[in-house]
Amino acid sequence: MRELLRKHSRFLLIATIAAVALRLLFIFRFPGVTSDSFVYGDIAKNWLQHGIYGLSGVNEVSPTYIRLPGYPAFLAAVFAIFGMEHYRAVLVLQMFIDIGTCFFIADLARRLISPRAARVAFLLTALCPFLANYVANALTETLEVFFTALALDFAIVGLDALRASSMKPWVGCGLAIGAAILLRPDGGLLLFSLEAYLFVLLVRGWKNKTQAGPPISLLFKAGLILLVVSLVTLVPWTVRNLHTLHEFQPLAPRYANEENAFVPMGFNRWMRTWIVDYASVEDIYWAVPGNVLDAGKLPSRAFDSPEQREQTTQLLENYNDALHVTPDIDTRFAALAAERVRHSPFRYYLVLPLMRIADMWLRPRTETLPSDTRWWDFDDDPRWLALTISLGIVNLLYLGAAFAGPLRGQFSPHIGLLLTFVMLRSLFLGTLENPEPRYTLECYPVVIVLAAALFREKYRAPKS
Repeated sequence: MRELLRKHSRFLLIATIAAVALRLLFIFRFPGVTSDSFVYGDIAKNWLQHGIYGLSGVNEVSPTYIRLPGYPAFLAAVFAIFGMEHYRAVLVLQMFIDIGTCFFIADLARRLISPRAARVAFLLTALCPFLANYVANALTETLEVFFTALALDFAIVGLDALRASSMKPWVGCGLAIGAAILLRPDGGLLLFSLEAYLFVLLVRGWKNKTQAGPPISLLFKAGLILLVVSLVTLVPWTVRNLHTLHEFQPLAPRYANEENAFVPMGFNRWMRTWIVDYASVEDIYWAVPGNVLDAGKLPSRAFDSPEQREQTTQLLENYNDALHVTPDIDTRFAALAAERVRHSPFRYYLVLPLMRIADMWLRPRTETLPSDTRWWDFDDDPRWLALTISLGIVNLLYLGAAFAGPLRGQFSPHIGLLLTFVMLRSLFLGTLENPEPRYTLECYPVVIVLAAALFREKYRAPKS
């Protein structure tokens, strides 16, 4: 990377200035401090002011484990330096972190493809409106993408260094994965993907001992180091939860619920029997509890028969009377979900997950902007509609280039590692009842690397 900086410093400087300008535009024009941001911020403040990792109550601060400590620690550091609840400083600092992401993605492209592809990857990352958009939101996405790109870069370095028996890159990779997990539980998918890839290499090496490749012992050692270093980062958090809350909780609860809090699992399963798009997340999933549900916003795929439509409508009316899912209502949702799964297991286990994955990948990614979520109705303000359509086209261009890149470019054999991560993460996202487009952002470093292959140097046969 140092050679790239030396040879193309002017290009990188101009691209960095463009990256900063784009991110500042989002920070000052579309800053996002959401309810989730305030949850993280409240934990950070209580951690600083009272020494308690917890949430503010009416009379006291209650210890919690509903959020992993990575982002609250980041906020606490910023608040300690720049002042309590100084979210603008948070966003600006995230901008500089995202610039670092540009360099790591460029280095990935350099190692896997070529120096020219590295420059293209840097530019594509610098001008990516989706990464820039989330810089302006006080959420985990920017840091999660940063550590994902860092971990993948370390992994490629580690794979290239195996012949030299160097294990240092795997320590760095493990630390980056540990940081990603401490930000969000799904950061563990990165560890699972890398371990799966190393396992495939190990099995392949075991079956073909005569072929050249990384020694089996070194592959095993790399996988062990990666596993231990990644999980060691969770030890203090796990011990704290055991000591303070008397629960073994190495991550955070799947539904961000407090200890012994009721989780409407029947309602959640019912959601998975029909939900496909982000609009339904806003209309139905996020509305519970506390808001009236409109049965008219349910798509036709939420019913298998007129009788089931009537049953569902009645169930929603019962919920609207209480404005929360009681155990009795949840049991009825569970029965309804079970009936729908029995009616079409193929739809529940395959069709709907694939549709959710497609929606998360293909949406215009305007969920944090003023644009109408139901953009396809074309009744939004013309300027926001134009923005939505433009971002939708940009997203398709990035994805289209990523699909075309492998046809045009020649990669290092270890591109399979990146593809494994994207595949496993996408499959996991298909199981969720809240298909939010932001969950695919961690895959964008891979998307950009693949897209950069379109612009690799043309091969020239040596002169005879």
